Amino acid sequence: MVDLTLQTLQNAVWNLLNRADLVDYIDILIVTFILYQLLKLIRHTRGSAVLKGFFLLIVATIISNMMGFTALNWLLASIVNNGALVLVILFQPELRQALEQVGRGAFLDYAASGSDEAVQAVIDGITECCIHLSRRRVGALIVFEQKTGLKEYVETGTTVDAVVSAPLLENIFEPNTPLHDGAVIVKDDRVMAAACILTLTDSRDVNRELGTRHRAAIGVTETTDALSLVVSEETGIISYARGGEIVRGLDESALRELLGGLYRKPNTHINWVRRMLKRKGGKQRDGNTP
Repeated sequence: MVDLTLQTLQNAVWNLLNRADLVDYIDILIVTFILYQLLKLIRHTRGSAVLKGFFLLIVATIISNMMGFTALNWLLASIVNNGALVLVILFQPELRQALEQVGRGAFLDYAASGSDEAVQAVIDGITECCIHLSRRRVGALIVFEQKTGLKEYVETGTTVDAVVSAPLLENIFEPNTPLHDGAVIVKDDRVMAAACILTLTDSRDVNRELGTRHRAAIGVTETTDALSLVVSEETGIISYARGGEIVRGLDESALRELLGGLYRKPNTHINWVRRMLKRKGGKQRDGNTP
């Protein structure tokens, strides 16, 4: 079987060098792009180590065949021949994430349907809540649903379905209250649920100083396109997680800018025009305004 695979590869290389046309080059570019995206997807995950191990297994199979180790070659070839099924099982989380990204259609952001005043009220409420909790050293975890639905996480918590406001969020995260332990999930301008249970990240690159709340914030962003805000109970530091990575040390200005980009993304060009008009009129923007 390995000999047949090698012969197939040799034929493919020969055809590429001697019979290639424009369609072949386009085909190669498409496959290269797909492989590149898959490698980016599994980078900094356990899948990257698994892929390296599988590649070494293929090399060992070829070497064992060249050295004449019949029994060893049969064992390794049996594993390699079922490699497609093995990879599907091992890379199930990464493949699921890739399929979710492909399946995400056009998303109508809240800013597209809400007024500027309503959007600003949401940004002000969340910012005020995080700043107050940070000063009091009260822990908090807020997850913002985007294109990928978070229903499976919403169902683990207590339904709230109320308009976002600073008093509501601060009351939820108040220590020794029924809903303070867990995550709050926000969709558009509404708090969907509180005390939600999230999956913790398995990444070994996470700083050991970060606790369960931060690991949960990272974990939910590894499998979805959600954005998470975290207020540390120990230090009061405000952080955000996106795409499996966490950024710490947000101040009020940075927090407003982050939320502005989240809620006003569809209207970026409109905001740019407004800024240009204000500059022409000699007006200066407040540094804390997104």
